Amino acid sequence: MKIVLVIPPLLQHNSPYPAVPVLAGFLRRQGFEVKQVDFSIEFVHRFLSPDNIRLAATKAKKLAKKDERLAFFVESADEYASTVTDLLAFLQGRKNELAWRIAARTFLPEGPYFAQSLYDEDGNENGILEEAFGTMGCMEKARYLASLYLDDLTSFMANSLDPGFGLARYEEALALNLPTMTPLLARLERHSFADTILETMTEEMLQEDKPDYIGFSVPFPGTLFGAFRIAQKVRELSPGTKTVLGGGYVNSELRDIEDKRIFDYFDYICYDEGFSPWMQILGGHLSPSCQKRPGGMWRVLTKDGLQGGESDYSRDASLLVPDYRGLDLSQYFSVIEMPNKLHRIWSDGFWMKIQLASGCYWHRCAFCDLDLDYICHYAPARASDVVDAMQQMMERTGKMGFHFVDEALSPALVRGICNELLHRKLHVAWWGNIRFDASYDIELAQLMADAGCIAVTGGLECANDRLLKLMNKGITLASARKAFQAFQEAGILVHAYLMYAFPTETQAEALEALEFVRDCFADGLLHSAFWHRFALTAHSPIARNPAQFGITLLPEKLDGPRFALNEIPYSEPNAPDWNRVGRALEKALYNFMLGIGLDIPVKKWLKR
Repeated sequence: MKIVLVIPPLLQHNSPYPAVPVLAGFLRRQGFEVKQVDFSIEFVHRFLSPDNIRLAATKAKKLAKKDERLAFFVESADEYASTVTDLLAFLQGRKNELAWRIAARTFLPEGPYFAQSLYDEDGNENGILEEAFGTMGCMEKARYLASLYLDDLTSFMANSLDPGFGLARYEEALALNLPTMTPLLARLERHSFADTILETMTEEMLQEDKPDYIGFSVPFPGTLFGAFRIAQKVRELSPGTKTVLGGGYVNSELRDIEDKRIFDYFDYICYDEGFSPWMQILGGHLSPSCQKRPGGMWRVLTKDGLQGGESDYSRDASLLVPDYRGLDLSQYFSVIEMPNKLHRIWSDGFWMKIQLASGCYWHRCAFCDLDLDYICHYAPARASDVVDAMQQMMERTGKMGFHFVDEALSPALVRGICNELLHRKLHVAWWGNIRFDASYDIELAQLMADAGCIAVTGGLECANDRLLKLMNKGITLASARKAFQAFQEAGILVHAYLMYAFPTETQAEALEALEFVRDCFADGLLHSAFWHRFALTAHSPIARNPAQFGITLLPEKLDGPRFALNEIPYSEPNAPDWNRVGRALEKALYNFMLGIGLDIPVKKWLKR
């Protein structure tokens, strides 16, 4: 029996998304023959080929008459085509000497992204390159300039060949709000340039591997359409091959699906963690070391209905270790999205992703999807098992960077892993998501730094004590600032996830939050942040009790059977103009991350 697991396009390009490598490792340990393919990274390389650049420029000629940006692309197409292969090799770390030419700004065409990032409104250089990289930062400066080049090129290519293409997402807008399958099916009926590439890749995979089963992990909206397009081609060319759909998007948005047309593309839909569902599908039995996990469930949906039961495994690190064998790791490349020393971390560096625990040890936040198994049932791994896994991954890949992808890292588990890393004298670099609670004091922060922690991320949310209490976050501004100070003393960078438009929040509270955030940046306690607009999700406590939060759920209009359900529309009387406030918050934060505007009164951002 041959199984192929597919990472569909498009995702981040600096390392493989971990769900497929984790599942591949698990199935291999159960004795199955498994191959994994990353269509996402392969798709990017094929789409950005020199031939396709020239084709895009030809198609853009008519549009260029009315668009100065495309006119620049048409004029510079030969430069892009002749430099793109070397440029990607440089970002892969294979042609480092090219940094000197890129940094000298004589090698790459400089399009609109260069203009908006490096020049002020009067067309003068804003000095950001010198401020961020100085005179000795040749390599980093070159990588930032190379990233601007890619921003320009992918924007040109999308405008010329396929508007659904983005460097880390494909047809994302289609899947962001998809209550019925009608728009998705309509899009599947027409073929874009990028679709042709995907279909060619699918045909090559079927001819080479002849799989009995093909599994797709769809973690985000920007990967949904790619999975459907590939599955459609599989149905056409190899109707006997069974197709299996799972992943984060499926678990959060397709739990209440009613539309049977999905089974024209997929034979099985897996919910929750995929280990037990896959064993049910394959008719196998888990090894004796995998025992029942309390509270865990598996569910598989087919056209004949839903099947499910208790999960047949216990949480141990071996289940969560990505097995990268079969993936060409040299194809991945890093970019620097902005010259902020922490904000770049998601796209810069090959981070081997590992999950230390199932679920969230806090699992009480009112806005979180607490009804879902992967949140509400907390089961940590043993620290020694985690470090065993890290050593194995380092030996197999030659890499030493780790991203712990837990919902929130338990302080107790972090302490155990740090002690284990130090005991074994393992030299690693790692980062992960935490809660800014009082447990993260200077003693623990220093231990983390000694064990290789370079950065932490965490939810500061609305940065307002009233709202933090209302959402049951379990932290206060005082505890958060104390944690920030501990990490500052230990030399660990801090990123905050921020939220605005939470139910009952006022404009005054949003500006108070901005002031708190500004002061933290000014004091060197925060190094990066991102502001999200609140979204009400179907599996959250707020959705179960909206009146407690001063909102009313709005009726949903469906023109067919249910497909996706996640974000729920609602009304809130007398709510501020969150579009206006949100733009001010985001603009202020962008400037703070560049060290700009820290002395501007926060109310003035509303007028800028």
